[in-house]
Formats: sequence, structure tokens, C-alpha cells
Amino acid sequence: MSTKLCAVVTTIQLPTPAVLQLSERLTALDAQLIVVGDRKGPASFDVAGAEFFDLARQFASPFDLARRGPTGHYTRKNVGYLEAIARGAECIYETDDDNAPLASWQLREAQATAFDATAQGWINAYRCFSAQRIWPRGLPLAEIVPSMAAPIALAPQASTMRAAIQQGLANGSPDVDAIWRLTLDAPFYFDLAPSVRLRRGAWCPFNSQSTWWWPEAFPLMYLPSHCSFRMTDIWRSFVAQRCLWEIGQGVVFHAAEVIQDRNAHDLMRDFGDEIPGYQGNERIRQVLEDLALPTGVEHVGANLLTCYRALVAAGFFSNDELTLVDTWLADLATALRQPQEA
Repeated sequence: MSTKLCAVVTTIQLPTPAVLQLSERLTALDAQLIVVGDRKGPASFDVAGAEFFDLARQFASPFDLARRGPTGHYTRKNVGYLEAIARGAECIYETDDDNAPLASWQLREAQATAFDATAQGWINAYRCFSAQRIWPRGLPLAEIVPSMAAPIALAPQASTMRAAIQQGLANGSPDVDAIWRLTLDAPFYFDLAPSVRLRRGAWCPFNSQSTWWWPEAFPLMYLPSHCSFRMTDIWRSFVAQRCLWEIGQGVVFHAAEVIQDRNAHDLMRDFGDEIPGYQGNERIRQVLEDLALPTGVEHVGANLLTCYRALVAAGFFSNDELTLVDTWLADLATALRQPQEA
């Protein structure tokens, strides 16, 4: 296998059936699994091919973010990204411990073949894979009804282009918001359909549940800490999409490649954690879209910082977030040097 693949998972549980299945698939690809622990959870993680980072090991790492970032928080995953990069990963696959790979799960290639969505503004990418009433977590509430009015318009022919961020959907319990779960909740299965790419000016939230990243997008993996748990990967996705435009790329969505047996959630608590998104996601889009950013892959890290500065100025994050972004970029530089120094 020419691509060095590394998968990253966070957990506060003993190995789940989903993680064991993922480990089997990764072993067949000669790929590594990095498991990031937290305050709660196991002291060890006995899974073939997995490297476990408890808090003590994280704190002893060369990465300042491991010590400065919050504990008891999903963003411990940032440490896992850095560890994967330090091991020379050429592709990072991230998922959660309740997502099991389907038969269709396979090593993705950075050169993706997809149909371009031709619309601008908000797009409900789930509509490309189902005619049923469903939308991704993070889609503004005002866009739900319009997104159901007609199928997504796609280019007549698929094309192949580099796509450094690719999102696979999840069957069973897909990534939707608390309003969908409180009103429509039922097992859900997407249709098999061709992959779809978003052009510059098109926006759709993507998550951290079955997502593929390649090196030019590694700086964009940063999960912000000073926001609600239900918004960290969604707000990251908006920043990432904006920065992708400046390297001539867009996010690609694929048909379902995992099935989720969802960990227990308090849906009303989820709803409360999503309120900042319900109220602010359209404004975030406006803030990011209005930014003038330089083009070129060499500017990805600086553009990330510019986006967060704009969102801090707009009141979505505190100044403390900028300290963590700076730390992330410095640690990223350290991680990128390590494979050459090994």
C-alpha cells in the first residue's frame, strides 16, 4: 500500500465492536490506529494495531497543545492528529468509537471522482443521497425547508480532481441535529449514489465521524475548544471549507461508508449545545465568506489563523481560542519535522 494511512479515534470506553471492526480493516491495509483517551475511560486499550495515548502520555508528548487544551473534552482528538502527522501519515482517517466500517469502506484516494454541485450558498448534501426528509447537523434551520424543495443540481458529468477533505456518510444513526432526532428519529439508510463535490461559494457542514484528510489540509484539522461540544467539528468544517477555496479545492461527500450504533445521548442537552449554531451559523458563513485570503497551499495555516481571528472579533470564540490555534500551528510544525528527524 503506497499511502501511509493512520486512523484517529477518541474514546472513554473499553474497545467497542466498532473499533474492533475498524482495527481489522486497518490491519489489512497495514495502517495504524491511534486512540486518544481522556479523564474518564480505560487505563489501557488492548486492540491489535492500536497505539493508546492516555492523558499521562499526552502530557509527556512534545506537543504543547496536549497540556494547554482542555481535558474532559472531544478536542483531545487534536493530540491524535498531531501524533499521526508525527508518524509520517500521508492520509488521516478520523472516526468515532461507535462507527463500524461497512463493506463499502475502503482506502480513499486524494484524487476523487465526483459530480460538482452547481448551486451556491447553503447546500444540503444529504439530499444527494436520499429523497427523504433529512439534513446534516449544522445546516441553518431556515435552510431546511428550502433544501427539501428540489433535488440538488449537479454537473452533467463527473470529474476527477484532488480533494484533501472527504466526508463519508453514516447509516443507521447518521449525523443529524437534535431537532431531527426529537421529531423524526428512526434508523436511517442513505441511498447508494455518486460522490458530490462542493464548489467555491457552496457551503455544507461536515463532521468528524468518517472523514479523510490529506497533507495540504492537515492544518485545517484543528478542532476549536472554546465552543460547545456539538459545534466544534461543525464550526471547524466552515473554516476548513473557506480555506480550501484558496487552494482550488472543495469538500467531497461520499455515500455511507460506516454504520453508527450511537452512544447514549441526552437529546435535550444536545439541543441546548446546538443553539449557538442554530443562531449563528449563517452569520459565521457571512464572516468567513467576506474575508480576503491569499491563495496557495503555503498560506493554509495563516488563513486558518485569519479565519479564527475574524470569528473571535465577531464574538463566536474568546481570545483564548487564538492561543490554542497558535499552539496548534507551532505543534503542527514540530509534528511535520519528526518523520524527517526519525
